[in-house]
Amino acid sequence: MNILVIGGGGREHAVIKALKKNGSVQKIWCLPGNGGIAADAECFPVKATDLDGIVSFAKEKRPDFAVVTPDDPLVLGCVDRLEEIGVPCFGPRANAAILEGSKIFSKDLMKKYGIPTAESRIFDDPASALSYLKETAYPVVVKADGLALGKGAIIVQNFEEAEKAVRDMMIDKVFGASGSRILIEEFLTGPEVSVLSFTDGKTVVPMVSSMDHKRAQDGDRGLNTGGMGTIAPNPYYTKEIADVCMEKIFLPTVEAMRKEGRPFRGCLYFGLMLTKAGPKVIEYNCRFGDPETQVVLPLLESDLLSIMQACRNGTLTKEMVKFSKGAACCVVLASEGYPLSYRTGFEISLPDTKEGEEIDIAGAKLSEGKLLTSGGRVLGAVARAADLPTAVKNAYALADRIFFQNAYRRSDIGARALAALKEE
Repeated sequence: MNILVIGGGGREHAVIKALKKNGSVQKIWCLPGNGGIAADAECFPVKATDLDGIVSFAKEKRPDFAVVTPDDPLVLGCVDRLEEIGVPCFGPRANAAILEGSKIFSKDLMKKYGIPTAESRIFDDPASALSYLKETAYPVVVKADGLALGKGAIIVQNFEEAEKAVRDMMIDKVFGASGSRILIEEFLTGPEVSVLSFTDGKTVVPMVSSMDHKRAQDGDRGLNTGGMGTIAPNPYYTKEIADVCMEKIFLPTVEAMRKEGRPFRGCLYFGLMLTKAGPKVIEYNCRFGDPETQVVLPLLESDLLSIMQACRNGTLTKEMVKFSKGAACCVVLASEGYPLSYRTGFEISLPDTKEGEEIDIAGAKLSEGKLLTSGGRVLGAVARAADLPTAVKNAYALADRIFFQNAYRRSDIGARALAALKEE
């Protein structure tokens, strides 16, 4: 089989490595890919949002299957366009990807079908939003309605911070049209959990849980990023909580989308907060998370391609999906200064990897045979082990063997999870 993968980050690198384990896979094309992915797939400089370019490429190469991973092309209808020309795809159509594409849509859906989530108000103009914010209790969360590179949710502690968030989103348009409408949401507290799931529109099979580390600095301080590291499984996510989530969140969400005429097929990401009142949905994503994918897929013992095909064909069963009982950790190496300004173009020195180790390249390019940094998040050092303490230790040991000028990483990835394990 020849497979087309849309995207070009560390998540796509992890997906491609998992797909290659299927013996029937002969060739993988990646659009646009990156300098590191080029070692595992043939990359072409077609942007993930260039749907016309993607369709033209698919018409020429005729892939047997396509995997669309980033949010933007999914929301724009990349799966719809590829299916129209006869290319079967893993990923939701545009009318289902709206679950991530519009926070207001997803919030209305949850309210309509009784899916637990934070209380919120929707605003279409800055004046009414600011009027409400003068009277509300803090902290609250201000969210842009549309896609904002994972940075469209801002926790504000007082009116001054709230006013800036509203001005940035609705007046200065820092997120473009995505901030034309906003939600002001109740601030929830408790451990956060990421649960990716496979679904064919009827059956939903959760993957192993994970914990992301969004803040740029140790101790969960600093600015929000696309993710500085992850661990799996998440020790806060017990079997009892998983059962509640399946009954009250996962199955009701898939059923709600089906009833709305928007069947969701692909990877549905549940961002959860484990509050004292029970688990609640913080957000939905319509695709694999990044960098959650980098720790979840190394623990998958089943064949990823077969699962993806079953999701597309409506034949998914729980028995098709099996994960190991081990653990994994991903430590992101970023360019110093990320997520604000940073320098790139530095050569990356990669070590040979051992059993249980993986390096997923996110922001790098090839130049005259050398791998150079080209983004904020450069790569993820991933280790898989029998238990979480060993996985964390091994991931940092792998990160220590990777070199590029201007490298930055957090030193406490997995610390909260390890502390939770000690409390058990």
